[in-house]
Amino acid sequence: MNSGIKRTSVYTIISVIILVILAVLFAFPLYWIVTGAFKTAASINATTPDWFPKEWVMDNFNKLFSRQTAPLWELAVPFGSKFSADGKPIVFTAGPVVPAAIRWLVNTVFMAVMAMILTCITSAMAGYALAKKRFKGQTLLFTLIVCAMALPKQVILIPLLREMSTLSLYNTIWAVIFPTVGWPFGVFLMKQFSEGVPGEMLEAARIDGAGEAKTFIEIVLPMIKPGIGALAIFTFINSWNDYFMQLIMLNSTSKLTISLGIAKLQAENSTDFGLIMAGASLAAIPIIAIFIAFQKYFTQGIAMGAVKG
Repeated sequence: MNSGIKRTSVYTIISVIILVILAVLFAFPLYWIVTGAFKTAASINATTPDWFPKEWVMDNFNKLFSRQTAPLWELAVPFGSKFSADGKPIVFTAGPVVPAAIRWLVNTVFMAVMAMILTCITSAMAGYALAKKRFKGQTLLFTLIVCAMALPKQVILIPLLREMSTLSLYNTIWAVIFPTVGWPFGVFLMKQFSEGVPGEMLEAARIDGAGEAKTFIEIVLPMIKPGIGALAIFTFINSWNDYFMQLIMLNSTSKLTISLGIAKLQAENSTDFGLIMAGASLAAIPIIAIFIAFQKYFTQGIAMGAVKG
């Protein structure tokens, strides 16, 4: 018995050591970016790296916030040009004039949050229908969704671009949001979680007179909440990091995301690593916040998925 306890203790110690090493390795790039944002240009470009800033400066953030300005909030009404008298997009602006970097951050947060909400709603509904409903062509439809998961985004880029232009959504934040809503991976993930909902509970709800909407909202959604939490994180990060789609669909300065804005500043100012690190530090804040907010559901979702597998 003592040998078993010792063996377990050794395994635990080794596991903790490995986890600490991995955590340090994964956290080091973030540490380097954040500290680099407060370093001088000479310190960043020094041959011998400074692992900790010798002098904390705000020059990089001052450059980031002083290049351009824009209204804090600007939102184009989806399909608004179809209803306007002159055929131009209907745009609402609000808030004071702020540095463009703040505006880019607001654009990116709005894009990622809206994509996250819409994707979770549509994926949960589609996944539930594929898992618990029986209809003609169900197997074929699910097969097409699985095949679409392996389809590179570049393959559908031209049709998608023409579609957004036809709908008068090009160069609006909606042109980046709507293509994400039909994410095949989200439907696949929600189908796997919806299959774990007991059919007896759904049948009991129907006997009690509950409609489809009430059954889905009051029974299905609470049971697949861990999966929705995991999907929310996946969708938020996927939308936030989708530089390629943002680059194709957006070109106006006021409509740029934080990654595009930093890239544009970088092109204007040659290679300014301090400016890049300041922008990257600013862009990392929402990602860290959303992960902390959904960490509980994310962990449960991964654990439940592993058990089902």
